[in-house]
Amino acid sequence: MRKYDLVIEPDLPPVDHPLPDLPEGEDLWIFGYGSLMWRPGFDHKGTADAQVYGYHRSFCVSSVVHRGTREKPGLVLGLDSGGSCRGKAILCPSDIREPVIDYLYRREMVTRVYVPKMVQLKLLDRDERVTALTFVADPKHEQYCGRPTIEEAARIIASASGRGGPNRDYLKSTVDHLDEFGIADGPLHKILALVEG
Repeated sequence: MRKYDLVIEPDLPPVDHPLPDLPEGEDLWIFGYGSLMWRPGFDHKGTADAQVYGYHRSFCVSSVVHRGTREKPGLVLGLDSGGSCRGKAILCPSDIREPVIDYLYRREMVTRVYVPKMVQLKLLDRDERVTALTFVADPKHEQYCGRPTIEEAARIIASASGRGGPNRDYLKSTVDHLDEFGIADGPLHKILALVEG
């Protein structure tokens, strides 16, 4: 039996949320727009440049675990409604779909500010459309913070830190990887310039 690399954090509890309704035996595309793009945490069959429509990447989530605390929240990315977002589609093998989804639920839904959703993606390198699992921000959740200005986001990110490290490191890593992947995201670059200025 093949051993897969699942980086499950044992101190993160399981999340009781239904699995998506998926066709039997099919590989699962997963859409990453933040750290999942470069640190998926599970073995996969490959990645592809992808675009989702109807959502955009935004610092719309207050982080009280990974990049901040309850006393001093940080900011992390979410998919917020409107526009479009370029990211990475990651192909998960069918035989590990359930443990991978369990891992992603533990990782992304610690406080349930994200909602798992099946979305339509366009794979940019092959002009193909596929269905993928991703995590969108829940605008009704207490941690949803709307659309902070670039100045507000920079001020929060500059001083927050959580179990995953300083918030500024998360921003820097995101921008570095977006640059590496050739993904333009002007607002994130502007926020980083203010944080580092």
